[in-house]
Amino acid sequence: MTPPRGFRERLCLMDAARLDRTLSRMAAEICERHPDTARLLLVGVHTRGVPLAQRLAARLPVRPVVGSLDITLYRDDLTTIAPHPLTRGTAIPVAIDGRVVIVVDDVLFTGRTVRAALDELVDFGRPARIELAVLCDRGHRELPIRADYVGETVSTARDEIVEVRLSDEDGEDSVWLLEPAPVPAVTPPPPPPVERRPAAKAVPARKAAKPAAQRARVAARRKPAPRRKR
Repeated sequence: MTPPRGFRERLCLMDAARLDRTLSRMAAEICERHPDTARLLLVGVHTRGVPLAQRLAARLPVRPVVGSLDITLYRDDLTTIAPHPLTRGTAIPVAIDGRVVIVVDDVLFTGRTVRAALDELVDFGRPARIELAVLCDRGHRELPIRADYVGETVSTARDEIVEVRLSDEDGEDSVWLLEPAPVPAVTPPPPPPVERRPAAKAVPARKAAKPAAQRARVAARRKPAPRRKR
């Protein structure tokens, strides 16, 4: 998978094997806190939260119901992303009243995506409890939101990206830390060569024209004298 434009791969945080072990550990933590997994409802946030929720559900002793959330219309920056945003649809197969709902997402960053997911969930009913499971927590929170189950905590700079790649969406299982690609320095083109022309030869000044009377006398001197008859 090619990184987004303007970024490059800096570090591989998880390969396929490590990602699989991380999900197994998170599933064990969920099972330890909720032994009756059949009463759970795992809800993945589009896009990569949905396959992660399905993988977690498959690792629990009794597979719980899995749903999906499209939080596009609940974003607080909806008016700035696009005039007609593309939505994937929300699917909650069962009533959430009285259930323990675990929201699953790939990366926890500012917390605004989770806030939008909570706003949408409460429109479907009143769950007994809402918990949050994320594969990566990269910090830089802007809202007071904390995950209950974290696969890995990553220290990042704010201008970096934690990119989760899943075979369901991207053809591979891995997690990468991306950094801004350096902008190549623009070298100005060299100036065009200056054409050097040979210096022009000095033209001698023209002699001043002689007066007409002087020209007549000169011509008379040059005229041969007439021969005498014998």
